[in-house]
Amino acid sequence: MDFSLNEVQRGWQQKAREFAREEIRPLSLRRDQVEGGFAPWDWDIIRKGSQLGFRTLAVPEEWGGPGTDFVTQGLVMAELASGDSAMSKAFSQNWKWSHQIAEFCTRDQKERFLKPFLADDTFVMGSGSTEPNAGSDNRYPPEDDPRAGYRLRAEREGDEWILNGEKAFIANGSVGKLFFVNTRTNPDAPLHDGTTVFLVPADTPGFRIGKIFNKSGWRFYQNAELIFEDARVPHANLLGEVDAGLKAHGGKNAKFGELEYAANAVGVCDAAVEMAMQCARMQARGGRPLAGHQLVQLKLSEMHMYTEALRSFVMRLAAESDATNGQRPRHGHFLMNFASDAIQRVCYANLAIHQRAGGMMNAGVDKLVRDAIIWTHIAGDSVQRMKSLQALLKS
Repeated sequence: MDFSLNEVQRGWQQKAREFAREEIRPLSLRRDQVEGGFAPWDWDIIRKGSQLGFRTLAVPEEWGGPGTDFVTQGLVMAELASGDSAMSKAFSQNWKWSHQIAEFCTRDQKERFLKPFLADDTFVMGSGSTEPNAGSDNRYPPEDDPRAGYRLRAEREGDEWILNGEKAFIANGSVGKLFFVNTRTNPDAPLHDGTTVFLVPADTPGFRIGKIFNKSGWRFYQNAELIFEDARVPHANLLGEVDAGLKAHGGKNAKFGELEYAANAVGVCDAAVEMAMQCARMQARGGRPLAGHQLVQLKLSEMHMYTEALRSFVMRLAAESDATNGQRPRHGHFLMNFASDAIQRVCYANLAIHQRAGGMMNAGVDKLVRDAIIWTHIAGDSVQRMKSLQALLKS
């Protein structure tokens, strides 16, 4: 497969690289090091990125968006994440749901939600999946146990659905204007046969935001509770069919989910390698630069190896996704697993090299480690590993 980039892909990559260097990096540590709680959201950086096309990157051209391919999206995510992983995710989170709107929404829903999204630089979107008592079992549910999975109930009353329950750790939860909420419409059926997805605007009656979580990593990125107390959602906001909600998580949205976290991890690894190389060149111990010590050389070699291997895996999966016209790449789950392992190794190696430089605290190095920890649980890392094996056994 030819991995050479075309002019459009190189153009978006360069634009993202410049934005990360000039706008994101100077802001990154300031948003991370806020005392007394989570780092406040910054609409200014979102507006600037939106005006360059980063918020709407995945919207099809027929609806007025750039309509970029998966390779371009992977390149842009990595470049933005090299400036700040959480800020990159704040933009790419919207691409995930842009894919879902384009592929599964009716024309009426696209008119009501996609057009306002394109027109408003502050319109960001989120999911409504994880619950306090239902997380990983949503991703790998028992096939015959209706007690597993989502517990947020949706019951129909005429032309409306009444939603009751809560979601937790929801991306863009405190700032989103539209959420794709997974509900249980048939509590007596297993998750695959009893789930329905609704498009829920933030101003829906009976819907409110709960607490915002103060995380150790990805501090810019807002994760919050969504609380539904007799929230009334029009039937016209149903995504797909009743009791067939998990089908709406397939297609391009499924492929993008696997690519998103891995491409972001590439950017974090790039930042860690850059920091480690600079430290190894500038700091000296035992009368010579750190780069002259064999243990440090081995660490640097490992960092480069994992970073480039992950980059190659990301680009391969992105190119395969573009070429297969909707077919899910066979090794998609393995990409998630490898990204989780690679980012841990690279960021901890960067920390170890800086400790050899004297052990003084380095806020930027520490931040990368805290951000990398997110990969150990995001999207259910252990569950993804089991799904990877099951997919391979069935092939």
